[in-house]
Amino acid sequence: MQAIKNTFSANSTLLLFLFCFFTSNLLNAQSFYLGADLSYVNEMEDCGVEYFENGTSTDLYQIFANHHCNLVRLRLWHTPAWYDNLNSGKRYSNLEDVKKAIGRAKEQNMSILLDFHLSDNWADPSKQLVPAAWLSVVDDVEALKDSLYNYLHQTLTDLNSEGLLPEMIQIGNETNKGILLSPEDNAVWTLDWQRNAALFKEGIRAVRDFEVESGKEVQVVLHVAGPENAEWLMDGFFTNGVTDFDIIGLSYYWAWHQPTSIVDAGNTIRTLRNLYSGKEVMILETGYIWTTQSNDNANNIISDTHPDYHPASPVNQRDWLIDLTKEVVESGGKGVLYWEPAWVSSGCFTQWGQGSHQEHAAFFDFDNQLLQPGGIEWMDFNYDLPTNVETENLSSFIQILTNSFSGDIKLKQHGEHLQKLQYAVADTSGKILLTGQSQKHETELQLKDMPFGLYLIRIEVEGIYGKSKLFTYGNQ
Repeated sequence: MQAIKNTFSANSTLLLFLFCFFTSNLLNAQSFYLGADLSYVNEMEDCGVEYFENGTSTDLYQIFANHHCNLVRLRLWHTPAWYDNLNSGKRYSNLEDVKKAIGRAKEQNMSILLDFHLSDNWADPSKQLVPAAWLSVVDDVEALKDSLYNYLHQTLTDLNSEGLLPEMIQIGNETNKGILLSPEDNAVWTLDWQRNAALFKEGIRAVRDFEVESGKEVQVVLHVAGPENAEWLMDGFFTNGVTDFDIIGLSYYWAWHQPTSIVDAGNTIRTLRNLYSGKEVMILETGYIWTTQSNDNANNIISDTHPDYHPASPVNQRDWLIDLTKEVVESGGKGVLYWEPAWVSSGCFTQWGQGSHQEHAAFFDFDNQLLQPGGIEWMDFNYDLPTNVETENLSSFIQILTNSFSGDIKLKQHGEHLQKLQYAVADTSGKILLTGQSQKHETELQLKDMPFGLYLIRIEVEGIYGKSKLFTYGNQ
């Protein structure tokens, strides 16, 4: 155990170093996706925004198509009535707005990923509020399942009837704490797997029934935030019988998910592909800033830069995205999507301020000119697709599963021959908080009574195997 203790340091930079110690063809739509979430574009244009490339006003969708974007992601809120009191009172990211956006993307021969937030407002790891229309049945799972089924099935039917059927859909957005929660359950950490699994299965059934009736294919995506949480959450889905889906989607931002590195994200993708045969893995959301400046009165939501891609600049934005995508390709992932590269400043208001909260991470400067060099060139880069991605031998595969939101840790062994594990959890001061041995398929630990912060867990099989993982508890 002394070897474990020696891996910890009071200096967080040294801790990161120790953790690291332990541990040319253009792509096409059929093989790999390079995409962007363009949900804000219609709203920005209604607010008077024009987008420019090389000084010429150009259709935003045309700009992205010209730079090899082959997948557009669009969010869908159930009833975003809060828009009624903003700006002109026009609603966005409702079905009418989504139809317009899908039509624009299809005109450029780009595929569509439709993101059902299953809420009237933003859904994310800390907020999963049921739509107001379903609040009366939020505690009646059978009635709620019926509402979810009808909503998904009818939406796909409507889109298909107008030639606007998406190629993929997300059932929920960053669903780390579940979906369709009451205000009371949303106010605390809640993940009732029996309820959660029943709802996801019903949502998937709606899509599969639509496929049978229409003769069309729609890929189903499950979406969670943070590579460091993905193994824990996917284990929960599969353990509870939620298996009939196609793609595992991850959000990965350095600003939110540090100290998880690009290499760590790649290792997570490899692990998920190894464990869940037949499931593709994609980065559905990422972002990186090109400046620390602001162009409006809306607070910017990202400020951190990675030490290797510092300071914030258009070139470092591009290079971070290229290196991330290289890692995803090499890990056998299916694609990388950028979140809101067209959400520039305007005179319009959000719920929290005038302008954009992400203009410093868009692909356009403060005059709405496309930055070149800049982030959009990440999609122009020639990535080599491997013909085969090596996988690890599952007979001796050992996972460290963590959930930064609840503090849960699970050590999981696969195969018939179980190893005797020594484990320890420490904080950044080097203090050992948990330690022990186990020779079981699953060992569960918890940081519930620990303060929020950065922790390191190390497991060792004497003379055979060692593995470490840095993770943040309380990253909400």
